[in-house]
Amino acid sequence: MKHKPKLGQNFLIDEVARRAIVDALGDVSHRTVIEIGPGRGAITEILAARCQRLIALELDRELAPALADRFRNQPNVEIVETDVLKADIAALAPQNQMADVIGNLPYYITSDILLHLFAAAGNGRLAKAIVMMQREVADRVAASPGGREYGLLSATAQMYARVENLFTLPPSAFSPPPEVYSTVLRLDFAPRFQELKVDAAGFDLFLKQSFAQKRKTLQNNLRAAGYTAQPLATAWPSEMPQQARAESLPLEAMAELYRNLVSPR
Repeated sequence: MKHKPKLGQNFLIDEVARRAIVDALGDVSHRTVIEIGPGRGAITEILAARCQRLIALELDRELAPALADRFRNQPNVEIVETDVLKADIAALAPQNQMADVIGNLPYYITSDILLHLFAAAGNGRLAKAIVMMQREVADRVAASPGGREYGLLSATAQMYARVENLFTLPPSAFSPPPEVYSTVLRLDFAPRFQELKVDAAGFDLFLKQSFAQKRKTLQNNLRAAGYTAQPLATAWPSEMPQQARAESLPLEAMAELYRNLVSPR
């Protein structure tokens, strides 16, 4: 089958890499694993022999039935022809248990898929994810405050998960080879909303407002979002620089400011 560029298809062909990706999940013999974009089954084949239940979500109308036929004699494998962004990830997890996620995320919708996973993790249905994406995007997800790559995606990801950069693969690990390097991240889902004493929906919106314009100060972004000068001045933590940008601040500081704005001192 030909690859379809519009679907972001670059199939993993490196034997060592595909086993390393699955190995990163750990022992899944008693777990449900959700695979995003199984493609030609390079990772699916290994997972099928290891996990208790495998649910593979494939959008391609040719690849999905081919995979279903290939694994028809393995009752623990379910191939679902669907768009991952339309799939109810939380509902795929077994009752009263959490599922794991694995996948080579299409470059053009990586951020959207991550946000989709975070929503499921926020509902307590996902334990961890091993996901591969364009190196530059992975760098943003894992970036620390104050670094050039730190932004809304970094802050959001780190509100929902502990992020670990595992390894990077060259274009030659794929067929056809993409024009970029790909990095594999491990996400251990551990939403921090309760720890930081903020509500999920409100703080998610606050982060979007805070990072709206990267070159603007945090105060200017929040004023553009509708916060007025006096409430901001009252809520502003004493140790936070007046001209600070959101990109320079850890989540703890952002959460303190948000709490002060929601519950004025």
